Amino acid sequence: MIEKPYHLPHRLGLLSSTAADPFLTEDLLKGIRGHGGVDLAKIVEPLPEDDARWLAEPVRELIDDAMHQFKDNRTNADGWLAPRLHAALRLTRREAADRRIWNHLALAVAPDYVAWRHSPSVASGRSEVRINPARFKGSPDRQCFSRLWWAAEMFRNGGDYRPVVTACANQDLIHYALRVEVADHRPTAQALVQVMERGVVGTGREINGLIVAVRAAGATLVYDALAPDEPRDPEALRQWIAEAESASPVPRHDLPTGPDEEPVPEKSVTALTEYFTELFETAPVRDRVPQA
Repeated sequence: MIEKPYHLPHRLGLLSSTAADPFLTEDLLKGIRGHGGVDLAKIVEPLPEDDARWLAEPVRELIDDAMHQFKDNRTNADGWLAPRLHAALRLTRREAADRRIWNHLALAVAPDYVAWRHSPSVASGRSEVRINPARFKGSPDRQCFSRLWWAAEMFRNGGDYRPVVTACANQDLIHYALRVEVADHRPTAQALVQVMERGVVGTGREINGLIVAVRAAGATLVYDALAPDEPRDPEALRQWIAEAESASPVPRHDLPTGPDEEPVPEKSVTALTEYFTELFETAPVRDRVPQA
């Protein structure tokens, strides 16, 4: 497995996908050897230096802690790192939609983590290791760090990150929900977590079947009418971001606290949880054994 780059940037930056391509070498993708970081630093677009959010060291320390704590079960690192990465960076959705920041984080700050977490041998047991390049510079549901940030953003309940931990315990839920953006409606995201916690769905096929059914039903049913949500207060997010410079380090043993937004109305979550449970009974799931 590759080592941490010997030249770590002081601050996060923006790295375009085109500029990143030369650094996605076969040695890197096979986990043989990374890069020193010096040449890459020359082509990075800097972020404003007066913004404490762009300091790389706090994020790198979280990544180091995750690698140490979850060395025996790497997939479990997702549920630990996702809320802490979200709380450490304090991005707006517009900022998080810029893939260049995730390219830089993956290639300049923590390519060793990407190789550690997404080595094919971890999940498949294959002897030939080649990391999917999308883990370094892919879509939000595939890129190593972007998927964690968006999972935390979509599944947090206001400032409460506990649903994020539950969601990240199932890789298929994160992948399918982010890919089709069904979790952008807050009651829907919380109901998906509740359905999983109840044990209604568990396997990848079951989760995929449920989300397909949720999307199809959403074409004819307005979820906002069935499960209304409180509008987000943009001031709460602005205040949370403004406090980044004076914020305490992200806690390791307790969950951090997100923006002080109103939680999702419990009645809406309950209504959708019941609806999704009923919907799943008729959802097309391959190889599912019919209930007697």
